[in-house]
Amino acid sequence: MRDISKNSGSKLWQKAKTLIPGGNQLLSKRAEMFLPENWPAYYKKAKGCEIWDLDENHYIDMSIMGIGTCPLGYAHAEISDAVCQAIQEGSMTSLNCFEEVKLAEKLIELHPWAQSARFARTGGESCSIAVRVARSYSRKDKVAFCGYHGWHDWYLATNLNDDKNLDEQLLPGLTPSGVPHRLNGTVLPFNDGDIEAFEDIVAKHKDELGVVVMEIWRHSEPDMKFIKRIRQLCDEHSIVLVFDEISSGFRLNIGGSHLLWDIEPDICVLGKALGNGHPIGAVIGKKHIMEAAQESFISSSYWTERVGFVAALKTLEIMERDNTIELIKQTGQYIKNGLERIAKKTNFPLKVIGVDPVLILAFTEEALKVKTIFTQEMLKRGFLASNVIYVSAAHDKPKADLYLEHAEVVFDEIKQALDKQQLDQLLDGPVCHSGFQRLN
Repeated sequence: MRDISKNSGSKLWQKAKTLIPGGNQLLSKRAEMFLPENWPAYYKKAKGCEIWDLDENHYIDMSIMGIGTCPLGYAHAEISDAVCQAIQEGSMTSLNCFEEVKLAEKLIELHPWAQSARFARTGGESCSIAVRVARSYSRKDKVAFCGYHGWHDWYLATNLNDDKNLDEQLLPGLTPSGVPHRLNGTVLPFNDGDIEAFEDIVAKHKDELGVVVMEIWRHSEPDMKFIKRIRQLCDEHSIVLVFDEISSGFRLNIGGSHLLWDIEPDICVLGKALGNGHPIGAVIGKKHIMEAAQESFISSSYWTERVGFVAALKTLEIMERDNTIELIKQTGQYIKNGLERIAKKTNFPLKVIGVDPVLILAFTEEALKVKTIFTQEMLKRGFLASNVIYVSAAHDKPKADLYLEHAEVVFDEIKQALDKQQLDQLLDGPVCHSGFQRLN
């Protein structure tokens, strides 16, 4: 086992926090979310599901895989070739890249209910575009939401009214510092499955409520009775229904997961896996609603940059050709079965939840301490491991078997410490921070 207390990445992370507020640009990649003092934090190169840190230590990534952005694996050769060619031929010019139109056509082909598309580069800004378009069309300001939808003012404003509104949707105790107080009361939360709460919002705010934004699923199949009732109420009160499928799209099927069920939104937001690690976000919708974008101002230079469109088109081509969705489902099921088997064998307190392509390891005793120790001990054995596994096409059976072999040893070690009430003795540093809260 390697000594994880000595690595250049952890030292650089401490320096980064003196230069960059928070240390980096994404909460989910901060070292404190994994091992506050010993996480390698930075990489030199990556390929497939393997990563090399600043000291050339090699890891198999059995965790977040770029926060779910790389279902085909890191640095996929065909995508990299397509991107490199696009760069060599010019990634930004005074004219538009033709791939923008091709991607719009492809996404509309995949989603027959939609007729229009707009593009951005990140999930949060794509959600903001969707809300702006929906407000422009509905001529009503208030937004009701369920789930996590980014960092922008329209969303965080819900905590101006009640600082607990995002406790279960995003992070507990989140202060909306910097969000204009005049947005107070414009954003209304409701919980997954709580139709009475949503009906109450509609009853109280129907004359001002113009938009509903919701994640359709996160850890399990959606409650279709709940979602269809929301669809019905949105139709009755001229409310634009937006499905945020930034995380759920391209995991259970090619396109938005709502295509698997008999339900259609007015707008759908896609991202993450769409570009397999290259920045691209899409907002697709019904034409008469999307045209309202023209009545507002929604524009940005780098939304026209070529690489995101090229990467997305190649990603979709490979997914369709290689039946990637079925592959990652099968691999996820294999890993899930293995984890459940060794948890039972070691009597380790674990429930494996989530859909097969995105596994969630729910530690049921001393959750944060156990998560920290699991991450710590697996890191010593050459794995980036946490309580989430975004399965990719690069996770082959030999790598899965190697992960399970080492996980069994770590499970047994943690279980013995739990039984002896000696868990703290296994910790090499502080306990990790808690992550995002999810309702669905």
